[in-house]
Amino acid sequence: MPAETTQITHQKAVRINLDGSRYGTFAEIGAGQETARWFFRAGGAANTVAKTMSAYDMTVSDSIYGPCERYVSRQRLNAMLDQEYQLLIERLAATHGDTKNFFVFANTVAAKAYQSNKECHGWLGVRFQPKPRSRPNTIRIHVRLLDKENLLQQEALGIIGVNLLHAACYLSDNLDRFIDSLLDGLNLDRIEIDLILADGPDYVHLDNRLLNVELVKKGLTAAVVFAPGKQVLLAAEHIYHKPLLIERGNFRPVTKINLTMLNALREYFAKDFPGRDDAIEIMEITLHNLLDAGAVDPADFLARVDILESLGKTVMISNYAEFHRLSAYLRRNTKEPIGIVVGILLLQQILDEKYYTDLEGGILESFGRLFMSDVKLYVYPSINETTGNTHTAANLRVAPNLRYLYRHLLANRHIRAIRGEHQPMSITYASKEIASLIANNDLRWHGLVTTDVANLIKQRGYFGYPIR
Repeated sequence: MPAETTQITHQKAVRINLDGSRYGTFAEIGAGQETARWFFRAGGAANTVAKTMSAYDMTVSDSIYGPCERYVSRQRLNAMLDQEYQLLIERLAATHGDTKNFFVFANTVAAKAYQSNKECHGWLGVRFQPKPRSRPNTIRIHVRLLDKENLLQQEALGIIGVNLLHAACYLSDNLDRFIDSLLDGLNLDRIEIDLILADGPDYVHLDNRLLNVELVKKGLTAAVVFAPGKQVLLAAEHIYHKPLLIERGNFRPVTKINLTMLNALREYFAKDFPGRDDAIEIMEITLHNLLDAGAVDPADFLARVDILESLGKTVMISNYAEFHRLSAYLRRNTKEPIGIVVGILLLQQILDEKYYTDLEGGILESFGRLFMSDVKLYVYPSINETTGNTHTAANLRVAPNLRYLYRHLLANRHIRAIRGEHQPMSITYASKEIASLIANNDLRWHGLVTTDVANLIKQRGYFGYPIR
């Protein structure tokens, strides 16, 4: 381990040990007691460590924390935090409650096993009092361990465990700095943080969806997923081994045509892949489409997601501007069929070679990545208001040097033209134009969205709608 990494982690452990006001339990399952070890090595651990334990055997773990379907899960982490914190308070509140800020650090991890290629990941959490006798806050994270060797994974786990506890002790009132500090002594080649949840009396007004968008913005993960009810889901877990229906957009707000395109995608996908009624629908927004002057506008972001969730939709925020990168990410997590719906204008952008200058193979390489097995683009038609002509994927004009490639994609049904009974797009508005119509109460916006969406915008004043 590099000396600089050792020094950073050691200094954090020493600071907590010398503080004297933090006292608690370390409960670690699955990769040894890597976090607790740092505090014993640092010296002065008697000021900090009330108990360490590792219920490694599944039967022993169940006898302590109760049975669960998966041992490396949010459910198991919650059970560990609940049980250990309750015991800590019962045993020590009378003698130490006036002077100590109690905490419980817990993790449940699947590190690299002998002759196994299973995913290496874990849940880590800390429940902590900001001051003596106060109600505790809880912060949980999910990590993916990317090192190829078990020993290196254990080292990374110990480092991020120290970082998490240190941040809970000293940065809990600044979650932006909290997140930044989690990778001290590490890098993104070693660990990915793909979910964070904060709750407790100090976080009553915090929306965890905003917190997780920061993970994408800071590059700690590539995608996060939100489900109705303000749920934050593990993106990779949610799409694991599932057929997928993806619609990319700004959704500012979601319009009638967005919903019509999704319905058409579902219909065509069912014809191409009969019996796949278990396909998951995802409305995907790229991080680029959320940023305003380099920052995410919380009100604007939550308005988009709240409206989509009110319609029962699941939302993915990704850092994949290029479709071939999105396709590669989805393919890492599912081998089932994937359908992506786009409009003609977006298809024209996908066919523009200027977007692929960073690839050695150019547009050919990008299409090779995009159209991996059973990935299809379904293209919704549009109509020229001047001529009345309908444009579909079947009659789209492409650059001369791409004609044979495009014919190949059509002939092999990698690109599918949606047509027939589906009404083509005629009057189209950019996202900023729709938001401007709403802010100015220009009645034209009413015709672009469903009644439910319009009512929600009016009730909550989304996108600058003037509430009287």
